[in-house]
Amino acid sequence: MSAMVSQSCTNLLGLVTGDLLNYPQPVPRPLPRVMTVPGIISDFDDVDDRNNGALEALSSPCPERKIIVANQLPLHAQFDESSRTWNFSWDEDSILLQLKDGFPSDAEVIYIGCLKADIDPSEQDEIGQRLLDNFKCVPTFLPSDLETKFYHGFCKQQLWPLFHYMLPLCPDHGERFDRSHWQAYVSANKKFADKVVEVINPDEDYVWVHDYHLMILPTFLRKRFHRVKLGFFLHSPFPSSEIYRTLPVRDEILRSLLNSDLIGFHTFDYARHFLSCCSRMLGLDYESKRGYIGLEYYGRTVSIKILPVGVHMGQLESLLNLPETSSKIKEIQEQFKGKTLILGVDDMDIFKGISLKLLAMEQLLEQHSDLRGKLVLVQIANPARSSGKDVYEAKNETSLIAERVNEKYGYPGYEPVVLIDKSIPLYEKIAFFVVAECCVVNAVRDGMNLVPYTYVVCRQGTAELDRAMGIPPGTRKESMLVVSEFIGCSPSLSGAIRVNPWNIDAVADAMKTAISMGDTEKHLRHDKHYRYVSSHDVAYWARSFDQDLERACRDHFTKRCWGIGFGLGFRIVALSPNFRKLSVDHIVSAYRRTSRRAIFLDYDGTMMPHASINKTPSAEVISLLNSLCNDPSNTVFIVSGRGRDSLGDWFSPCASLGIAAEHGYFVRWHKDWEWESPSIAADFDWKQIAEPVMRVYTEATDGSSMEIKESALVWHHQDADPDFGSCQAKELLDHLESVLANEPVMVKRGQFIVEVKPQVITTL
Repeated sequence: MSAMVSQSCTNLLGLVTGDLLNYPQPVPRPLPRVMTVPGIISDFDDVDDRNNGALEALSSPCPERKIIVANQLPLHAQFDESSRTWNFSWDEDSILLQLKDGFPSDAEVIYIGCLKADIDPSEQDEIGQRLLDNFKCVPTFLPSDLETKFYHGFCKQQLWPLFHYMLPLCPDHGERFDRSHWQAYVSANKKFADKVVEVINPDEDYVWVHDYHLMILPTFLRKRFHRVKLGFFLHSPFPSSEIYRTLPVRDEILRSLLNSDLIGFHTFDYARHFLSCCSRMLGLDYESKRGYIGLEYYGRTVSIKILPVGVHMGQLESLLNLPETSSKIKEIQEQFKGKTLILGVDDMDIFKGISLKLLAMEQLLEQHSDLRGKLVLVQIANPARSSGKDVYEAKNETSLIAERVNEKYGYPGYEPVVLIDKSIPLYEKIAFFVVAECCVVNAVRDGMNLVPYTYVVCRQGTAELDRAMGIPPGTRKESMLVVSEFIGCSPSLSGAIRVNPWNIDAVADAMKTAISMGDTEKHLRHDKHYRYVSSHDVAYWARSFDQDLERACRDHFTKRCWGIGFGLGFRIVALSPNFRKLSVDHIVSAYRRTSRRAIFLDYDGTMMPHASINKTPSAEVISLLNSLCNDPSNTVFIVSGRGRDSLGDWFSPCASLGIAAEHGYFVRWHKDWEWESPSIAADFDWKQIAEPVMRVYTEATDGSSMEIKESALVWHHQDADPDFGSCQAKELLDHLESVLANEPVMVKRGQFIVEVKPQVITTL
């Protein structure tokens, strides 16, 4: 079977000025690119001979491959001073490594990302080959200045705060937008794309891009390979449109994400915010078909996936079975003997709400003196993932509150708050999870947060741990969760006590409720949570995303694709296989060969831009129309939904121009001719019913308007709020269908309109 690769307008995009989107010449690929999917392979005559040459050495279909692209590789890197060499090992805690369990056993997984180490440029080639051979990892090496502006600049100073609802309202509250940081972000994404291009077999491989660091990577890949099978998952929150729209490069990022085939979010709220941004900023609507949400984008359907990630059950159970874990559990039980233990495990940053949690603990001890000496909050503060003034202030505030609570309510032998502000082994955290009777996670904003899931699994334990701890077989387990309503895992934990972390009193009350709840209720809530967490683990999440990505890419080779747009505005236009581009040369040739020609021209959107306020045709348009009409072989018609009076007035200089007004209800063949209308007399009494209803909706919907035609009534809402206008249009449609049920009219909804017209009319 022969194979070709579509060039798809790469020559057009080569015209882009600047260096942001100028691709280098393709580097030799270590893997053959083989077409095995039947269907339309190429839509162009000018196929790149270089790519054809790379494809001539055909081989048998290779095993299914997944290319996982993220900011960091799931590897640990350590430099051995004695041998002066780098040693690498898998990062077992990385979700990127754990998700492999959800793929078919014979699937090959390749990772692309940065290393958590600074490798000397002279060693990068050798290290890159070692990692590819030993780990199937392709490292992306970024120059230090580029990495600083990309990661610490745009990612951490722009995107991360914005996605967590923090705006740089003043210099003390975040960094303002820096164009150089944005350019670094684009350049870094391009370098990641270059690495993907080196290894991808575009007709076979599936690419899965992770998180906000690489949100414009889809555009680079879609530009290079128009039918690349591409999924993207956002692990952070996606903010509401009111927050997101403040980003100066908002459209570029949205359009880049829409170059994916599947976009995943943890919760419906995050997906809803993304869809709202697409509606308000790009004018795109979405719809749900058979349970799947999709956005139509230039002929492509971009699918939306909503599923929270899970924990790795095997890893947690292995940690629970370690002798060190059971030993630490006994140590903690002895240390807090006779006391109720509440646990918090959070990264040290401003969004985790650690200080609010400590204030709630203080409030709880203030209101319930009987708990003093009996209740302990152990707060494990993981080291911050970034640095800066905000992190320093959060750490300092946490320490001060902990000291105050301990001074106020503690005494020798009792500390109400135990703050562990350092890195501790994972098995020690697991031990605290096992012992704690309640876990409190009250982040003010967090993308997912797997701490509650981890807590539930640890409280369930394992048979081996039960034997080590002397727990009889069949003992029912219990756990209690207090979780913030602003974290991604909250909707999936229906048995948890949900709180507003900013309401200190409510959090304190929730903690009191959790520790005083009856055993039966605790058992039931724990069982419900464990059933969900154990069945919706990280493998389930990855498998579900992978299956939906395959479904989203199923029609790739049944459509013809064209690449249009410059820079980050690049996108694919996908059309039916029967579609053929109109050739200007072909049209001119056909025009000259024929002796009789009928030319029908639309007005709004064709001869006159939709955005234009003044709808009167220009002198140039009138001149062109007269030129066409002066040819006796031509019959020229303007077809429009506008009324005959306005059209007749606008085109009065064109004596030989035909006009079909109100979509053909009124027709005039010549300026001096009378207007023609259907011979069947239409009954317009229905207008007396419909018009008052439309006026009510017009008055209630700011930005809407009503157009009264001789043959129809039209309600427009293109200038109204997109969500409210769409909602009102649906309500108006239902209302009119109800009141006009017995009238000889049809009510229909179009793009930004609701129209009522007689049933006898067949419009053009």
